[in-house]
Amino acid sequence: MLRGHRVAIDRQSGLSYFSTMAKLPIVILPDPILRKPSTPIEQVDAEVRQLADDMLETMYAAPGVGLAAVQVGVPRRLVVIDVADAEDGEKPNPLVLINPKIVDLGSHTRLHEEGCLSIPDFRVEIERPATLTLEYIDREGEARVLHADGLLATAIQHEVDHLDGKLIIDFLSSLRRDMVVRRFKKQARAAS
Repeated sequence: MLRGHRVAIDRQSGLSYFSTMAKLPIVILPDPILRKPSTPIEQVDAEVRQLADDMLETMYAAPGVGLAAVQVGVPRRLVVIDVADAEDGEKPNPLVLINPKIVDLGSHTRLHEEGCLSIPDFRVEIERPATLTLEYIDREGEARVLHADGLLATAIQHEVDHLDGKLIIDFLSSLRRDMVVRRFKKQARAAS
């Protein structure tokens, strides 16, 4: 998920260990892998933790508030999120969500303009449940439950959609969605 109208993330605020990690290429629409459902992660090991760390580095550099593994070409059920607002002085608060499963959605909704790192320069207002309960495995392999609201709930739903092969353009009419896809196909042809 794309970070709002923010110019930069303060890279000096406690995340110096990210400087040695790899920034991964982000997969862009119309790449078909974005529609591929992601498979569960069987074991949390050093490789999974390294992928999560590299994804965080990539997300912060973009800048974004969330990134699913499929967006870096790895169709596995792994998401990283950090909704802390560095511009407002909030310290980074990265979340690593392995095999996330939304188990409850609240009855109230929230309208939010969403962007996507895989669909650059495109935003759409989406109404989603304002709260949720999530079960997931953390970076250390521990089972966790998270109750989220506001931007965090929106970001989680956005990223879990990615794991299921769903994109923000799926919230549009078929005509508008087809126009966006055609534009990105044209850009991809021009770039090759």
